[in-house]
Amino acid sequence: MEIHFIDSIGSTHQWLCEAIKNGDIVPPFALYAGKQTQGVGTRGNEWKSGDGNLYLSFALLASVIPDDVPQASISIYFSQLLLEFLRQRGSLVRLKWPNDFYLNHKKIGGMLTAKIKENFVISVGINLRTSLKEYATLDIALTPKELTEGFMEYTKIFPSWKQIFSKYKLEFEFSQNFGVHIEGKYLSLKEAKLCPDGSIEINNKKVYSLR
Repeated sequence: MEIHFIDSIGSTHQWLCEAIKNGDIVPPFALYAGKQTQGVGTRGNEWKSGDGNLYLSFALLASVIPDDVPQASISIYFSQLLLEFLRQRGSLVRLKWPNDFYLNHKKIGGMLTAKIKENFVISVGINLRTSLKEYATLDIALTPKELTEGFMEYTKIFPSWKQIFSKYKLEFEFSQNFGVHIEGKYLSLKEAKLCPDGSIEINNKKVYSLR
């Protein structure tokens, strides 16, 4: 994995997606930034965060990911991997469906993915040092460099979807304390059923990842 750092950027996700589209970058490739001014969050909203936090995007060939991983649940797959990485280092972080990271019922970050040609771009934002008052920060001391390099090393081996999902479905109990916005409506996840492909059945509809 080729890893690059940049002091400031609009969006690591948008930059890497464009670089892949234009053929300027060949995966595997990772970019993390000291500051991000136009971060992308849930449902296309801006993800606002401060200096010293994690702003990471990395690109992988789709062919390196196990065949049984549902493409619509790539973000769930990598969110669970990051959860395991952080927990191995002592964090009490939790996952809310489909791919948001929480601590003490406050959001600390999230993940989004995009498929560009035959590649996946996976982007992560995590509050490591600072946060807005409605959010929280990670409960263990990691620098952006340490988290990026550690997680990239951790993802050199890709477990099957079956292995990942068996752990993720245990996390879903935590998700049921929250709700999600679907088609302009706020729905409680207490009424949702998690399906084997990572989607949920809620309000008589099957819904995949929100981003």
